[in-house]
Amino acid sequence: MHSTKSMDMPGNKPLLSHRMAGIEPFHVMDILAKARQMDARGRDVVHMEVGEPDFSSPQPVIDAGIRSLQQGQTHYTPALGLPELRQAISDYYLSRFDVSVDASRIVVTPGASGALQLILGVLIDPGDGVLMADPGYPCNRHMVRMFGGEAVSLGVKTSQDFALSNDQVIRNWNSQTRALMVASPANPTGRLLSLRQLQFLYEAVRAPDGMLIVDEIYQGLVYDHPVETALKLGQDNLFVVNSFSKFFGMTGWRLGWIVAPPEYVPALDRLAQNIFLAAPTMAQYAALAAFQSDTLDILEQRRLVFQERRDYLYDALNDLGFRIQGKPEGAFYLYADISAFSRDSFDFARKLLDKAAVAITPGRDFGSYRAEKFVRFAYTTDLNRLKLGIERIAAFLD
Repeated sequence: MHSTKSMDMPGNKPLLSHRMAGIEPFHVMDILAKARQMDARGRDVVHMEVGEPDFSSPQPVIDAGIRSLQQGQTHYTPALGLPELRQAISDYYLSRFDVSVDASRIVVTPGASGALQLILGVLIDPGDGVLMADPGYPCNRHMVRMFGGEAVSLGVKTSQDFALSNDQVIRNWNSQTRALMVASPANPTGRLLSLRQLQFLYEAVRAPDGMLIVDEIYQGLVYDHPVETALKLGQDNLFVVNSFSKFFGMTGWRLGWIVAPPEYVPALDRLAQNIFLAAPTMAQYAALAAFQSDTLDILEQRRLVFQERRDYLYDALNDLGFRIQGKPEGAFYLYADISAFSRDSFDFARKLLDKAAVAITPGRDFGSYRAEKFVRFAYTTDLNRLKLGIERIAAFLD
């Protein structure tokens, strides 16, 4: 037998798999790379492009991670995660949301990305369709393609608060559709789906025996509204993904989790064993401290800081002429219409960095629907830096 691929010689173009043709880079990485070069040369850049909390991990979490190393807790855990961490997550759902989730349904993963890989791996065959909103987190569509599925992006307008309607889902569902993926709060828009909206979507996919995948990784970062979880809808036909990265401030620890229908847990376990064996052990022991009352107090204080930043930046950008459809209810992003200034969001972001030393993310990173009209501002830097950024943007626009 002869392989269609040959060993690459130095200097030859690499022979990549066909799936790589559909895997696009983050366009913001070009902006981030240039911004870091500017920083290195001594030019002060205001960073509003990074989707990562600027706070360090809470000290109780750091202390717990250090203790785990000192106590020699450096071996593999079960593929589904530390039993005590799975139980702690279960207890958190009960105490925070008054939802009973059996620990046996919880799968601990290397970040939310690891969670999505497991879910799509057990659900998607080549040709299966997954519906999702455009704009949305770009890795979602790429992960679907990685398993041979078709990511079906449905454009959502500002007039519908960037949220998919159940009518959209029903109209676009066909015999090849396997799942609907939504996020609440969402990246890049910061918009929140109410439990009523989630209920409509849940019923829309249950009728054809489809699956609803709900990304709740920004769940704790909600403003002016009660924090909810899609798990109140039930346990059938529903996967919920969460993470210790955003609200809990543990991005570099690479830890997330799934709440799955019970009948899918054995398959998730089997796939986890074969993909990554287990989530990082030290991170799992550290995460046990994330649910302590002193840690939760720290996280609540940080949530209020993010809310203050949101309120300032929302008003300031609107005053400058950016159009934002209502205050976002969660996460740490503002998705702004720049039609008053430019017809090309990537060009606008590049020029803003070059001339004003302010880094933001162009809309094309989040899809294709009207992407040229939008940019994302992340309020993941302190208020004084945001004010400096607004001063520079105002001067740039003038």
